[in-house]
Amino acid sequence: MSVNQATVNDDVQPQPAELPEEVGIGPGAGGRKGADRTDMVGKALGLLVLLGDEPRGASAAEISRRAELPFSTTYRLLGSLARDGFVDYEPDGRRYHLGLRIFQLGQRVSNHHGFAGTAMPVLRRVTAETGEATILSVRDGHHHLTVSKVDGPQIFRVTSDPGHLGSLSTTAVGKALVAFAEDAERERLLAELPLEGLTEKSITDRDAFRAEIEKVRRQGYAVMDEENEAGMRAVAVPLLNSQGHAFASLATAVPVFRLGLEELKAHVPLLQEAAAELAARLPQR
Repeated sequence: MSVNQATVNDDVQPQPAELPEEVGIGPGAGGRKGADRTDMVGKALGLLVLLGDEPRGASAAEISRRAELPFSTTYRLLGSLARDGFVDYEPDGRRYHLGLRIFQLGQRVSNHHGFAGTAMPVLRRVTAETGEATILSVRDGHHHLTVSKVDGPQIFRVTSDPGHLGSLSTTAVGKALVAFAEDAERERLLAELPLEGLTEKSITDRDAFRAEIEKVRRQGYAVMDEENEAGMRAVAVPLLNSQGHAFASLATAVPVFRLGLEELKAHVPLLQEAAAELAARLPQR
């Protein structure tokens, strides 16, 4: 939806205010307005998701266009989110960012699932042995979500920090999650998953991707060799539940100049041992 630029002034920060009852947010909302309230909550959550994809932040006008919402609605919702700390406003750049309240809730989710207290010691141990970054991811729809990461001691670091959403088709963690998903879910992903051409080595042919996933299932681990980011490679193994399906995946990631592909694959037994330990200790979704 286009925005009338004549009505947009990004210099103005939305002021904390209650949303009017005509959109179903006020205290007297009920009946049809009650349904509108739920809809507006969904819109507000949608804005947070959009901001999560904008590490440098975005203006109210940009958010409005991406969300396909009227600017006035976006403006009011941002004001409410900013009031409660879910969104921060940067006056100098007239841009919005996710607020610390989101980080706080994310940490609580991480603790609830054991990713902080339970997973981190295991990841640190793997990194101590490999000298490279160790990453734990789960599937979030058509993406993988990084939930924990331990950097290696080297200066060159991997940029997939906790909270990062990445491609399932171009990453080792993503391939492992697809390959060891439940049968019906795996078939659905193989048929519907967007195959992004992020680098010249990305697999964008659906038959070729299906063959790659079958290979991952046969060998028990997945490899990414500059398919997601030039200059980076990784190897990943699944964390399996009692039915043999992946609820997370664990990876070692390295720059190509520091470790060859065969040297990287030599870490698979260590990763598999750590994955088995984590699978026994983490809550399985």
